[in-house]
Amino acid sequence: MRLVRVISILGVIGVMPALAAELPSRKPGLWEMKMEFESRTTPAQTMRQCIDASTDQMMQSNLGPSSQNACSKRDVQRSADTITIDSVCTVGGKTTTSHAVITGSFDSAYTMTVTSDSAAAPGRKSSMTMAAKWLGPCTGDQKPGDMIMGNGMKINVLDMQKRGGQLPPRRP
Repeated sequence: MRLVRVISILGVIGVMPALAAELPSRKPGLWEMKMEFESRTTPAQTMRQCIDASTDQMMQSNLGPSSQNACSKRDVQRSADTITIDSVCTVGGKTTTSHAVITGSFDSAYTMTVTSDSAAAPGRKSSMTMAAKWLGPCTGDQKPGDMIMGNGMKINVLDMQKRGGQLPPRRP
């Protein structure tokens, strides 16, 4: 169950390659993100993320520059405080078509709603809403790249990237 939740959360972050070039940088510090998935057995997830400018950029580009090449379509429309992005991306030979609507401010709070159709996902179609808000500076025991899951588990995406995407070992 732990792995399923982490993969679900990282999967949401994985939507970011289609968005990365178009999104403004988030304000450095501690962000809380609440994600709700429609039509899935995955319960709503809340996590906190400690970022600085470089980790925010890396996380928005889905842990590497090669992900940018995965998207054959990226149509971006901006209007006031709304960004709408339609994309088609292929990863591991599986194509995903997504429609994302982002409203709010990357300095304080924003909401992102993503609907997607993926050959790789069970049931193919999915919808997710993420509400993010800036909480303030990261706490003293956090470093940029830390993601704190709702159950208290902490992973660092920079460390995970160095391990080739492996989760940290379980503690007894």
